[in-house]
Amino acid sequence: MSCNSDTERAAASSASQSSSSPLLTSRDHQSAASPAAEVAEPPVFDSSSSIVTNSEDNPSPPSTELEIPIGWPPDGKLSLNWIRNLMSVFDWASRNIEPTQLPDVFPVEVFDSLVLCASKILHKEPNCVAIDNLGSESTVVVVGDLHGQLHDLLFLLHDAGFPSENRLFVFNGDYVDRGAWGLESFLILLAWKVFFPRSVYLLRGNHESKYCTSVYGFEKEVLTKYSDRGKHVYRKCLGCFEGLPLASIVGKHVYTAHGGIFRHMPATPKRSKGKKNRKIAFSPEPSSLSIGSFEELNKARRSVLDPPWEGSNLIPGDVLWSDPSMTPGLSPNKERGIGLLWGPDCTDNFLKKFQLKLIIRSHEGPDAREKRPGLGGMDEGYTIDHIVESGKLITLFSAPDYPQFQGTEERYRNKGAYIVLGPPNFDNPVFHSFEAITPRPKANAFYNFEEVIDSDEELDLASMVTSP
Repeated sequence: MSCNSDTERAAASSASQSSSSPLLTSRDHQSAASPAAEVAEPPVFDSSSSIVTNSEDNPSPPSTELEIPIGWPPDGKLSLNWIRNLMSVFDWASRNIEPTQLPDVFPVEVFDSLVLCASKILHKEPNCVAIDNLGSESTVVVVGDLHGQLHDLLFLLHDAGFPSENRLFVFNGDYVDRGAWGLESFLILLAWKVFFPRSVYLLRGNHESKYCTSVYGFEKEVLTKYSDRGKHVYRKCLGCFEGLPLASIVGKHVYTAHGGIFRHMPATPKRSKGKKNRKIAFSPEPSSLSIGSFEELNKARRSVLDPPWEGSNLIPGDVLWSDPSMTPGLSPNKERGIGLLWGPDCTDNFLKKFQLKLIIRSHEGPDAREKRPGLGGMDEGYTIDHIVESGKLITLFSAPDYPQFQGTEERYRNKGAYIVLGPPNFDNPVFHSFEAITPRPKANAFYNFEEVIDSDEELDLASMVTSP
């Protein structure tokens, strides 16, 4: 199988930067700058909805410009037009056909080719990717949780501009679960990764795991959409999740990850001879917790279906599940049962230790922040949680009006947001907030949203079986 060459991507890059909306259902969008709420905050730009939906009572047929079913290119090389068609077809399909008809527009053979090509790229990347191919005309767009909200993702890509050689994207994970179109959202991002492997970076979120996808809907979504081939498609997705990197360093001064920082792991005691099968329980006492190093992060084993909450491979769980706190210190995250809680002092120490100025993490939506005293809400799609001597800690959430399916009468109606980092140092965040695309196409949830908790708390850790 052939993937795209640098020459072909370069030829498409200028077209990507100057292209109009990828969607046949989109119209021009206007952005208006609004002043920051506080002097300490960077500028913020608000965006209004721009995607025009089809009438629910009179769904329109696919445009003659759409190529359905989608086929894999004969030479195995994706093009900008192929990806634009993919996005438009998924948008049209979400409004006009049943979920069980998705294989009619995106055959499983095409799925296999895309996931195989993307997985080959992802598995070669380190746990912490260094995004340092930046020039004086480069910008880096950082995106938070998406959670299967396809139409908001399509809007974001249109609003921020498509990936190109000079417009890089870092996605902080949680592409799937809760929303009705997790599979389509993830496949679009994989296509961009294959097309621009050095401009698009897909990090892993805590929902890119076997446990979360079995509880919050993605597994059922895939099994529903691909029926008898559903188990095959789901297994391929899990394998791809295992290859997603855990974190990134943008330029020299910005650390991004889904959950946050991670602990130092003392050397594991050696096994005695003749006791090869003996398991060694290994969980450092809370009093001994300290911040880990990037060498430890890159040595951690990320190829696990569910990051362990005990043992000697705790760093992946820390990076994916940890949360900031206003209480000083580093402690176990007892509310989630996995990962850490860290205070402003730890943010300052982490930034200072690694000569960083900014941490951009995600992981917490409006439902989670409702239960976090001292930390800001997610009304605008982001919060600045810690402002310390060495820099700042930001939580970024890119799924507006989240979750798509709510068991309460009153919705959160939060905005989503993305961050743009620009030259020369790529450490001064500019926030872009945007409303949810409305009305969303009618869809059924793939999980029992009225009974399943919304903020990932009180996990059934016993069911999180770590792969060997």
